[in-house]
Amino acid sequence: MEANNSNSQQRPIFSSAPKVECHLLIQAVKEGDITQVRQLLEKGADVNVRGEGGWTPLHNAVKKVSKDIVQLLLDKGADPHIKKDNGATPFIVAGIVGNVELLQLFLSKGANINEYDNHGFTAFMEAACYGRVKALRFLFENGADVNLGRQTSEEQRKLGKGGNTALMDAARQGHVEALKILLEEMGADVNARDNMGRNALIHSFLDPKNKNVKAIIRILLCHGADVNVRGEKGKTPLILAVEKEDVELVQIMLEQDGIDFNDMDNDGKTALWFAVEKDQFDIAQLLCEKRVNTNCGELIDIAERNYNGNMVQLLRYYGANENSYLPLAAYEPKSQRWRDPLMHLYRIKRDMIGKLKIFIQEEYKVAETSEGGVYLGFYDGKEAAVKRFREDSKRAQQEMDCILHCQKNSNLVMFYGRESKDNCLYLCFSLCERTLEEHVTTRALENEDFQNIFESLFKAVQELHRHDYLHQDLHPGNILIDSEGKVHLADFDKSEKLNENRHKIKDDLETLGRLVLYVVQLGKDPFFKIQGQSIREVIDACINEEIKDLVQNLLMPGTQYQNLLSKMLSHPFFWNCNIRYRFLRDVGNESDIKRRNYESEILKALNCTDVFAEWTKKIDEHIMKKMNSFYKKKPMYCYKNEVGDLLKFIRNIGEHINEEQNKKMKLKIGEPAQYFQKMFPDLVIYVYKKLRNTVYEKHFPSVNST
Repeated sequence: MEANNSNSQQRPIFSSAPKVECHLLIQAVKEGDITQVRQLLEKGADVNVRGEGGWTPLHNAVKKVSKDIVQLLLDKGADPHIKKDNGATPFIVAGIVGNVELLQLFLSKGANINEYDNHGFTAFMEAACYGRVKALRFLFENGADVNLGRQTSEEQRKLGKGGNTALMDAARQGHVEALKILLEEMGADVNARDNMGRNALIHSFLDPKNKNVKAIIRILLCHGADVNVRGEKGKTPLILAVEKEDVELVQIMLEQDGIDFNDMDNDGKTALWFAVEKDQFDIAQLLCEKRVNTNCGELIDIAERNYNGNMVQLLRYYGANENSYLPLAAYEPKSQRWRDPLMHLYRIKRDMIGKLKIFIQEEYKVAETSEGGVYLGFYDGKEAAVKRFREDSKRAQQEMDCILHCQKNSNLVMFYGRESKDNCLYLCFSLCERTLEEHVTTRALENEDFQNIFESLFKAVQELHRHDYLHQDLHPGNILIDSEGKVHLADFDKSEKLNENRHKIKDDLETLGRLVLYVVQLGKDPFFKIQGQSIREVIDACINEEIKDLVQNLLMPGTQYQNLLSKMLSHPFFWNCNIRYRFLRDVGNESDIKRRNYESEILKALNCTDVFAEWTKKIDEHIMKKMNSFYKKKPMYCYKNEVGDLLKFIRNIGEHINEEQNKKMKLKIGEPAQYFQKMFPDLVIYVYKKLRNTVYEKHFPSVNST
């Protein structure tokens, strides 16, 4: 993204005005002396003179919130788009100080709402960083991208810098009110990742001065933050909580559903290891009471070195051994599918290849590849799927390049590490149970299963594209399901770096569209057959209107293809029953619909169909009669067989169904959300398509609502 002032001409650094006057001009601005500012300008002082760090009089006036001086400088020719040495414009500085009037002024002068400095900070991000709530709301209302990640140079991205969102900034700095507004009013993505793969939950731990860390973490968890995300050195939120040596914080994390108490960081250390190493008995006791693995290192030795007899006693009570190795009989594979060969491999003696234990025999082979096969293994003690290549393999290099840039993406199969020996390269990944092909052809899947598959798949491909990679080999055999039923994209040996050929993103999108059809058909037709069908054949084969619209958008993405997956993740296909019902009620609450204003754009759009021409006959006649009775004095307002009236009907039912006088109606209808979904299954997608790309998109739920 580029600010719209990219072509503006910067004034020369050197001025023809006396240097002393230029210096005095900046000083006068800092002191807020408008009289002296005016006098110096009249004497010829350069209005765009630069001080230390590239600070101009205008930047300083904005920093001081001297509105009169700002206006005077602009009237005297100050460049409203001028940048400091770090690339910050006066508009961005206005975001830091949080002054709405100044923000409005610079927008009127052509500032780009999402313009950013050399480090990728926008005015919106700065407002979040400093907790400027009024500015935050103003900028959002004027089009600031709430989920925009920090834009950085290619060199910085290679170092993992950038990608931070405003939500991460608010979380890191401990701004509780700003955080709530970003999540609850603006639909910020609670699990957006920066270029190191960290979400806002990880960021909340990073600043030791953050006094509101507990409040921030509670809010993020309440909004669905991923509790198993990883930060620097692979540390999880639970490990970071232990490192803070805060019992209450650890307790908060332990109460979260789905948290893996035994997750290790990149050095193989668990939360319990850190608790013992830091001599935190109360925290260690909390973890032990959760029945964490007590054989995750030489814990007893560490406790004894700390002269903590109570810790030693605690660890022994909960089964810790004197050394870090489990007895053979105690090992129980996590994988059920590969249980027996894993047990065999675990028990046999093999020379290690670095951290890898592997045996290249058929009984341990997971899958065939074009170069060397995939084998079971143990990498650093973890069950692994190991891809074997020649060390000089071009495909191995392509896979490594992609992995190293995108490995923090939780929707990709997790990369553990690499080893090499005897001209062979071993790439080690987390072990999964089955491919998508096996999953859809051997199980009875529900709509919720389809949603989970597509959400994970869309996010995986979206993250690849964000890191400027194409997958180019999307098919059911390269999509894996782990032991918990989570979906992960794998096999990047055909991946390609996006350079100028960004239009090739469409190739991945088109394949995704065909994969959607394959999954919802439960693999009825082989994927290669669907790949050979025309776009029209694929669309016509879709089982309902929602799937058809989803697939059609993927197959024919148009000019907005780079942001399409983000938009598709908010598609009605991913909405649950209650969200659908809320959407219909919100649209039905539009005043033009309630007043039946046939000249309005919304009714012109909605009523141009006969698909729902008999809707009043589908409703129980007693309910229809009851609802029309409210208009007995104005019969002209009784419900008509029009989409607008159907939406008004749904809205009115929702408003009044729980009133005492409507108990009989409630008994007949049951839960309105389920009732209307059953009666009019295609209504949501019809309304969605009619209102898409109009001002009424304001009623579309955000991604986080799903």
